[in-house]
Amino acid sequence: MTDDRSVILKHSGYRAVIEPDRFVPGAYELVVDGTPQSHVNLDDPTQLFFEYIQRMGNVIDLIGDPGQPITAVHLGAGAMTLPRYVAATRPGSRQQVIELEQNLVELVRSVLPLPRGADVRVRYGDAREMLAKLPAGLVGAADLVVVDIFSGARTPAHVTSREFYTEAARLLAPGGVMLVNIADGPPVRFARSQAATLAQVLPHAAVLAEAQVVKGRRFGNFVLVGSAAPLPEKWLPRLMAAGPHPAVAVLGSDFEDFARGGLIVTDATATPSPPPARSIFQVKPGK
Repeated sequence: MTDDRSVILKHSGYRAVIEPDRFVPGAYELVVDGTPQSHVNLDDPTQLFFEYIQRMGNVIDLIGDPGQPITAVHLGAGAMTLPRYVAATRPGSRQQVIELEQNLVELVRSVLPLPRGADVRVRYGDAREMLAKLPAGLVGAADLVVVDIFSGARTPAHVTSREFYTEAARLLAPGGVMLVNIADGPPVRFARSQAATLAQVLPHAAVLAEAQVVKGRRFGNFVLVGSAAPLPEKWLPRLMAAGPHPAVAVLGSDFEDFARGGLIVTDATATPSPPPARSIFQVKPGK
């Protein structure tokens, strides 16, 4: 451990700080520019605190055979919550993480070291640029690709387009799954547009979120699920039961209704995700 738990990120200029969870011993939160971005329990990496991360974990549990190793690529590191989860729940998994902010990873590794035996390779650079630089052996080999890229509280425009999703989808093995975390609020135009765009690349798609978020009644996180292969029918009841509640899994005709009217995003039309009101996610220093 180190007493220095904050750093100014070189690319964004934002301040990143790792703060102890006041209520859970052994747990910590990564806050960037006042926005909570990751939660890690060093004593139990299978504990997923944020609701959207829990939904992602629920999908990861359903990929392939339970408990068996997978190949995973994570675009965006944060505090490496999901790489830790995969390492704990699927020992022997091979994982690659791409992160722009090298000093963020250095801070995380210093204060929140990865578990022993976790096979996690970190590559530094812009996620989209680095997709073309990954080993050729990863193309068509990833069981899981996670897209969780934020600059502060917003997703950068260049990782929201059809061209970007096409590049990322090249990594997927047959039957592989892409998970995308985005945030949006009323009237959820950005979320609908991202759902429609992802579905153009990976036609078997779903949306997981809290009910009021999907209905456009409040700001929150959407987890988009995409695959070139049909999502197994058994997934829906299991995802609904897994929560966190109230849970909504939007797929099939419901997904088509949700994505209908969403504009397909291209590199020429891409914009960052909408910013939340600072009162939604922002926290005061020391809180």
